[in-house]
Parts: sequence; C-alpha cells; structure tokens
Amino acid sequence: MADLTHIRETVRERYAAAAKGSGGCCSGGGVFGSTLYDEASTEGVPDAAVSASLGCGVPTAVAALHEGETVLDLGSGAGADVLIAARRVGPGGKAIGLDMTDEMLELARSNAAEAGVQNVEFLKGYLEDIPLPDASVDVVISNCVINLSADKPTVLREVARVLRPGGRFAVSDVSADPGMDEATRADMAAWTGCIAGALTREEFEQTLAAAGLEEIEITETHRVHEHAASAIIRARKG
Repeated sequence: MADLTHIRETVRERYAAAAKGSGGCCSGGGVFGSTLYDEASTEGVPDAAVSASLGCGVPTAVAALHEGETVLDLGSGAGADVLIAARRVGPGGKAIGLDMTDEMLELARSNAAEAGVQNVEFLKGYLEDIPLPDASVDVVISNCVINLSADKPTVLREVARVLRPGGRFAVSDVSADPGMDEATRADMAAWTGCIAGALTREEFEQTLAAAGLEEIEITETHRVHEHAASAIIRARKG
C-alpha cells in the first residue's frame, strides 16, 4: 500500500484545488457530487456548499437524525452535509465537521455564516486521529471520504471511540468489487478519484466488526466505476 503521508498529501492537494473550483476528489459525472441531492434536503443550505459536494451519496438521508443529537461528519469539505445535519438535530443538537484542508474549512465556515447556522463547528484534523473525546457523538456520517484514507482500520477504530454506546455510523462510500485489478489499485489518480482505495464489502464488514461496531449493513446504491459501486454503510456501537 502506498505510504500514508504520500496518500494524505496527494488527497489534500486535490481537495484544496477543489475548494478553489479546480476539480474534485471524486470524479464520474452524475454519479458523484451535488446532483445526488434533492432540493428539499438542501433547503437553507448555500448553493456554494452543495455545488462543492464531491461525494457519492447523501448520508444525511440515511442517518435518521433526531433532535438534540451530536453529529460528526468525517471529511466535511464545503459543509453541505454538516449544514443539513445541523437543521435536522435542531438548536439543542450540534453538527461537527472534520477536515484536514484549510481551504475547505474556510469555505465551510463561510457557508455556515451565510446560512446563519449557529449549532455547527468545523475542526481541522485527520480521520485517523479524530480531535474529540471518547463517547462524545451520537452519529458519525461521511460522504465518500473513508476510502481516501490509507489506514481505514484506524479510522474505524476512531469512529468507535468517539461514538457513545448505541451510537450510529451511517456513511456513503465506495465499495470495490472483489476482482478490482492491481493496476487500478496502484493508480494514485484513481485513489484520489475515490476508487483505488475502496474496501470490498467483505473487507468493510470485517474492519467495522474489528473496530467493535455491530449490526453492520451494506447496501449498494449505484455503480460509480466498472470495478466499484457507491454504497450506504450502517453500523452501531454496542
């Protein structure tokens, strides 16, 4: 596997460029990005936040968020999912976005200010070292970002650490076909395009279980590559 630091820097550079309007981490036309959101779900969210979405799904649509909950979005980008989540959990709840890219954090904070949303916070940090206390969030969401990490077991252990007992994991991510060829696996452009680093269904199930998560469900939604599909991945902390 490619070196963690090299992968992280490659992803960060492309993500920073995306914040400035110069392409995105994920690619593939209508199977990625803002076209996956419906108008009702993005009401009150600035167009700049939605149009900058680089994901492969809409995790806020499957997370069953409730009033008063604390939600963490891994790789929050321009903040669309954080702002949607903030509205759903209401003033008594909180939505936290975590991102490693200064340019995206600046854009997200600007979008939150434009939307007039108060119950949000954007933190700088890495998925492999989440800067939050143990058992501090009710729900972890993410939109096509976990596949970009070179150390997914650590990411999912961190997810389990910050979730409260009974807390939920509900993400959209890319699931690789078992037969993905080694050339695609080794291609860094495909990695930052959300394909090469993706786990297979079996690998995701095993890694989630090893992290201590239960009630694992993986549901394919649409194809994003000849060797991969977008999937909704849910689990719960016991």
